[in-house]
Amino acid sequence: MHKSLLALALSTAATLATTATTHANEDLSGICPNPLRMADTGIEGMGPLAEAFGPFAETFEETTGLELKMFSLSNRTAAGTALQYDDVDLVFAGPSEFVLFDRESDIEILFAIERPHYGSSFYVPADSDIESLEDLAGNRVALKDVGSTSGHIFPSQMLVDAGLDINRDLEIIMAGDARIAALVNGDVDAMGGGNRDIDEIQAMDPNGEYRVIANSDVLPGDPVVMRGSLDDACKTALRDTLNANADTLWSALIATERNEGKFLNRDSSLGFDRTNEDYDVVRQAYEAAGIPL
Repeated sequence: MHKSLLALALSTAATLATTATTHANEDLSGICPNPLRMADTGIEGMGPLAEAFGPFAETFEETTGLELKMFSLSNRTAAGTALQYDDVDLVFAGPSEFVLFDRESDIEILFAIERPHYGSSFYVPADSDIESLEDLAGNRVALKDVGSTSGHIFPSQMLVDAGLDINRDLEIIMAGDARIAALVNGDVDAMGGGNRDIDEIQAMDPNGEYRVIANSDVLPGDPVVMRGSLDDACKTALRDTLNANADTLWSALIATERNEGKFLNRDSSLGFDRTNEDYDVVRQAYEAAGIPL
């Protein structure tokens, strides 16, 4: 290569490297609140919260120049109120929490944790006579917690779409974490829950055999919500900077035992293309199931 061309190539490479480094470690403290206050709707207590998100908070600060201050809130109602009154800036939420927050507050999505296997399924013992959702009429069915997206809201919609009156045609047991045992022990005839609940069923009853009689479509991922009153320049800078460092942030997020178990083995990833409209399917599920937000 000619010396002048070689020099130009090396100069261009050096410029690109410098630009990439600068972009990867932005200091957003001039346009965003510092610290940013973050809560999670699924974790209670500062100890568990720090344990789950410690590495992510450290990487977030290295990437943006902003401290991520964790807040413990007791439930989704408290989180919604905190967003409404600007007491927190970011909230890790589920799809159900998001549509609740969106009804009460001005919010936007920073990113979502996309889970390609995230959906609802109905399970029965392999030797059951039940072949379809319609066959659940007159039977006992265990669901998860009230308000759970994949364990309550969408299973309820699936039952309604199958022509069942969920208040009269079958007996629904809101069993929470005991739903797996209820199915395995024969306390219910079927169970509605997440697509990955089959792993827990097989772990509890390794010699048992079970069938899936219905699946939902893939559900939108768990969004990280920003309060809408954040400055627009801050919201844009946060999206751009985190998107540019998505792989590094994802590695930090799943570095803890809690998040590794929840996300790592489920082909999950950070997504930056979600809009509020993507969660209309959740709103429609609430409406179809006759469950008030």
